[in-house]
Amino acid sequence: MILVTGATGFLGAELIQQLTREGIRVRALKRTTSLIPELLVTEPLIEWVVADINDPATLEEAFEGITQVYHCAAMVSFHPKDKEQLLKINIEGTSNVVNLCQEKGIRLLHVSSVAALGNPKKGMTLITEDDYWVYDAHVHAYAISKYEGEMEVWRGIAEGLDAVIVNPSVIIGANAGFEGSGAIFKLVKEGLSYYTKGATGLVDVRDVATAMIALMNSGKSEDRFILSSENYNYQTLFSSIARGFGVKAPAKEAKAWMLGIAWRAAKIISIFTGKPAALTSDAARSSLNESLYSNDKIKKTIGIEFRPLELSIAETCTALLNRDKN
Repeated sequence: MILVTGATGFLGAELIQQLTREGIRVRALKRTTSLIPELLVTEPLIEWVVADINDPATLEEAFEGITQVYHCAAMVSFHPKDKEQLLKINIEGTSNVVNLCQEKGIRLLHVSSVAALGNPKKGMTLITEDDYWVYDAHVHAYAISKYEGEMEVWRGIAEGLDAVIVNPSVIIGANAGFEGSGAIFKLVKEGLSYYTKGATGLVDVRDVATAMIALMNSGKSEDRFILSSENYNYQTLFSSIARGFGVKAPAKEAKAWMLGIAWRAAKIISIFTGKPAALTSDAARSSLNESLYSNDKIKKTIGIEFRPLELSIAETCTALLNRDKN
C-alpha cells in the first residue's frame, strides 16, 4: 500500500487524486486539525489516518503494511518567527519518516525544494542538480529547513535507504486558492502596482505529481531531480496573471531600497495589529534574486513534457475567478 504524508496539502491532494484515478489505494496522513480537501472527500480508495510526522508513535502505526511513501508534508513560511517550527517539521519530521522507511524497508520519494539547491556553478546560467546549497548570513529559515531536511534523506540513503528526491520550483495551480503560491495571484488580482527585477522557476502542480509517480515507479534511487517548467522574471509572471484576471499589470519597478522601507513598515504595522507582517525581510530579499533552473535531467529521465506556463497561469486565473463567483 502507498502512504502519502501532507495529504491535505496542495501537492499531496493532487498526488492522491492522480493515484486514485488509476485505481490505486492510498493511506493518507492528516493532522487532527486538518480539513480533507473537497476533491478527496468522497474518494473510497483513500484510508485517512490521523498522525503527526513529529510524533513517532502515531507515525509508526501508519507505516504498517506500506511499501511506498511519498513525503509531501512540510511547512512553508518566510516569517522569521516561524523558524523553530520550520526546523521541527521540515527537519525532525523528515528524519522520523526516513528512519521508519529505513527500518521497514520502504521506498521513499521525498519532496524537497529548489530552496535546497545552491547557486549555479561559476560561468553557468542555470542551476542544476549538481549545484549545492551554501550557507550565508542572509539565507532564510525556510531554505535552511529544506536543505537540512534533504540531508536527512541523504543520510538515510548512505545507510541503505531506497529513496529518490524531487526539488520543485514554485508550484502553481487553482487548488492552492489564494494561499502559498496563490498569494501571488491574489496580489495581482487586487491591483499590485509594483514588480521586482527577480526571476524564478515555476511548475504546474499536475506536472509535479505526474513526475513524482513516474520517478517512484522508475526504480531510480540515490538521486534528485529538479521539477520546473519554465523560468519567468517577475514582471512577465505578474503580467501573465494580470491578463488572466483581466486587470492592469504592475508597471513600476520596486527598487531594493523601496522594499527595505516596505518590509520595515510592515513589521511596525504587525506590532500594532498583532497580525503577521504582509512582507518580511526574507521575502523582500528573495523577490530580488534571479534563480533560473534547468529541467533537462527530469525530461531525459522520464520523458515528461511540462505544460506551458502561460496555459497553467490562464487556467489557474479562470478557476479562481469561477470560485469567487460560487
